[in-house]
Amino acid sequence: MTMINTSMAGKELLWFNNTLVAIQVSSADGEDGICVVEHRQPYGDSAPLHVHRNEDEVFHILEGRIFFVIDGRERVAGAGETVLAPKGLPHTYRVESREGAHTLTVTRGSDFETMLRKASRPAERPDLPPLAAPTPQTIEMLTRLCAENGIDIVGPPLE
Repeated sequence: MTMINTSMAGKELLWFNNTLVAIQVSSADGEDGICVVEHRQPYGDSAPLHVHRNEDEVFHILEGRIFFVIDGRERVAGAGETVLAPKGLPHTYRVESREGAHTLTVTRGSDFETMLRKASRPAERPDLPPLAAPTPQTIEMLTRLCAENGIDIVGPPLE
């Protein structure tokens, strides 16, 4: 499945794990430090259970369906819905729709954006990278970069 999105074309495109990312608004662009990240995610993509120490994380679903667990509470959200994961609360998600998901993630501050930039690599093309299971080295690097940027990994991704 190709997840080409013309709205992402011309932006700095990054491959973050198995996702395609474009930073639409950098935290450095405005005085309030708002960051807007556009994501294309494959079916089954799941973040490890994590906690943001310094910033709320807002997910706006443009396409697809995502299962969220926030502080132990479960919720499914689809296109047009917005989900808040408040700072200090453990949260994770899993993409449920077979066609994948297209989302905007909004944070205030540079923690998430900095971690994302350091953990990503330039996208070779404007679609999803080849699927790859995380290696122990990748998990260690992501855990370290998250910790350095106010995000604590506290559990595994959803299966």
